[in-house]
Amino acid sequence: MKDHPSTHERLAERLARILTKLNVGHQLSVQQLALEFRVSSRTIERDFDRLNSYLPLIQDTKTKKFYLESSYLGRFKLQDIQNFAQLSGIQDLYPSLDISFLRELFDNRANLVFSAKGYNFEDPRQYAEHFKILTRNIQKRQQIALFYRNQMRVVKPYRLIHHMGNWYLAAVRKQELRVYRLGRIEKIICSHQLLRFEHDQHVLQQLKDEDGIWFQHEKQEVILSVHPEAAIYFKQRRIFPEQVILEELETGELLIGCQIRHQKELNPLVRYWIPYVKIVKPEHFQQELNASLQGYLTCAQ
Repeated sequence: MKDHPSTHERLAERLARILTKLNVGHQLSVQQLALEFRVSSRTIERDFDRLNSYLPLIQDTKTKKFYLESSYLGRFKLQDIQNFAQLSGIQDLYPSLDISFLRELFDNRANLVFSAKGYNFEDPRQYAEHFKILTRNIQKRQQIALFYRNQMRVVKPYRLIHHMGNWYLAAVRKQELRVYRLGRIEKIICSHQLLRFEHDQHVLQQLKDEDGIWFQHEKQEVILSVHPEAAIYFKQRRIFPEQVILEELETGELLIGCQIRHQKELNPLVRYWIPYVKIVKPEHFQQELNASLQGYLTCAQ
């Protein structure tokens, strides 16, 4: 079985999410964050100790909740951000650490522009200019034109999403939420002739709720079995999209359910956990996976 995402990578994501919450004025409870991230209270306490080394955190004496001093909301110094990025590992996730980009990343609008999904990532420095243009138009709610796969497409940009190693633009085109990989965007055109738009609340909710990027497909339920040796990992955190534990057998085996929009969302995860995870329903998913693995073995001989 392959190594799991490193402790350092999980720490990077968790600290970034906690920092985003603090930066928009949330008061955070150790117990609530422990439940949200499925870690121990002591782990969250250590996170606050790390953040407190660089940020003016305050703890309410009655509620014991942590919050950021109001004068610092959205106003981190460059050195503070660089120190935090070096500590948590996020400096490789975003395309540059120049002051203008970082201010946009950590200000109170950042959670309306960026999402990070997954841990391994491509080098995004080549997209630095795309990031700046798209960030500006997402915040202004301004339509843009993309040259994408040799076609021009006028879209309403909503989010920049980092998913499974690649950066994508989530945008609405022809009343449908779609994604466009930044590496395939040839050119972005901004024009006063392209209208501004209002956010669709259904789209915003979809962006918030979805773990993946297959927005155009209907959800379907998948049931999987998990070998007892791997069961602990599925109890500790959600590995498959919208994962729920349906049953724990006397042997220690788990039956879990999840919701997917595309088989491509499922197969890489199942392959990652071979031989500890099998697809129970729909049966043809496991049959198709077996066939693809058999084809691979035949070609590899």
